[in-house]
Amino acid sequence: MVAVSELDAVVYDAAEVVVGPDDDVPGTKPSLERYEDGAVAIVDGSVTAVGPTEAVIREHPPENAETAIDAGGRSVIPGFVDSHTHALFAGDRSDEFAARLRGAKYQEILAEGGGILRTVRAVREATVGELAANLGEQLDVALAHGSTTVEVKSGYGLDRGTELRMLEAIDRADEAHPVDVVPTFMGAHAVPAGEDAGTYAERVIDEQLPAVADQGIAEFCDVFCEEDVFTPDQSRRILETGREYGLAPKIHAEEFARTGGAQVAADLGAVSADHLLRATDGDAAALADADVVATLLPAAAFSLGTDYAEPGRFREAGARVALASDFNPNCHSQSMGFTVALACAEMKMTPAGAIAAATRGGALALGRDDGTGTLREGASGDLLVLDAPSHVHVPYSFGVNRVETVLKGGERVDG
Repeated sequence: MVAVSELDAVVYDAAEVVVGPDDDVPGTKPSLERYEDGAVAIVDGSVTAVGPTEAVIREHPPENAETAIDAGGRSVIPGFVDSHTHALFAGDRSDEFAARLRGAKYQEILAEGGGILRTVRAVREATVGELAANLGEQLDVALAHGSTTVEVKSGYGLDRGTELRMLEAIDRADEAHPVDVVPTFMGAHAVPAGEDAGTYAERVIDEQLPAVADQGIAEFCDVFCEEDVFTPDQSRRILETGREYGLAPKIHAEEFARTGGAQVAADLGAVSADHLLRATDGDAAALADADVVATLLPAAAFSLGTDYAEPGRFREAGARVALASDFNPNCHSQSMGFTVALACAEMKMTPAGAIAAATRGGALALGRDDGTGTLREGASGDLLVLDAPSHVHVPYSFGVNRVETVLKGGERVDG
């Protein structure tokens, strides 16, 4: 029997415990390993047992746990892993949402000094403390909606000093908040006003990347490969240089037009290629061959009123698929539950496939191959108790947050 002081949490008598993808082989029909009348025991922050309630609590009695949760009639699933956000920003762009409803296009707003460049101006005026506080507030909302790991990008600085301040703010938030925050450098998010893409790309390579490497916070380097932003050649050079400095490559690819970003991701063996609305079967095959995770962002398509990506294209090619929120001032939703609902309703993913992509898929899109995004033995004890009898209620109850309880490393963090 486990010593009293070691047993962090036992969640028992759940209507179901979703462990994770039943088969982690890409290209197979997605399904979930699950236990009815299930339980999870967490010791020293990690899952030590999962299975039928009777078997788990025999070895790990709830009365010995610091936290014991009777989940009778409820579903227990892994914490969401939101692998693509721009959650660190300042200012407000809700008026641009209204402008788009009147017919303004994203690229038109950007060309007029709005969009990303407007947020850049607000971020440059903010202190590190203000930025960290802003991010903390966004993480509070994400956590309440079940995200236990969240990637956060820089990219609203577009100069060395501000990009470094953003990464410092991300690091501060990670230290202060229960959510695991994964930092990504994205100095190549847009072209600053008055510069051309080629000149600015050289500044990212020559000025920003060495300083980011010296700072030692960022884990990934990302680039917006898109028409009127960065070309595939420019993106490749930035990502190759980032990799030389120890930053794993990620890329925004094939969102508004097919420019070749997916092939850049495949050539470089990027951790993920994200958006992919305009990707082709050939792009999907290239990503699969290079083991690049295809990260799909349905809330971005919803916000912009564009077509959605086609997850079946990537699954059939054998690529791993992730879902992420793309939370940013232009896609203002921190809810992975909403992301899952959109994936099912608009992209025709199954509930099992969407949940797997929003948990285990997101972890793989962040290079986490340690069980993150699952409730397998040895994985971090990050789980959600839903106010519902099945994981299907996450997309079925669209627009409603079904997360009742959140455990992070076995500790209750939902307040």
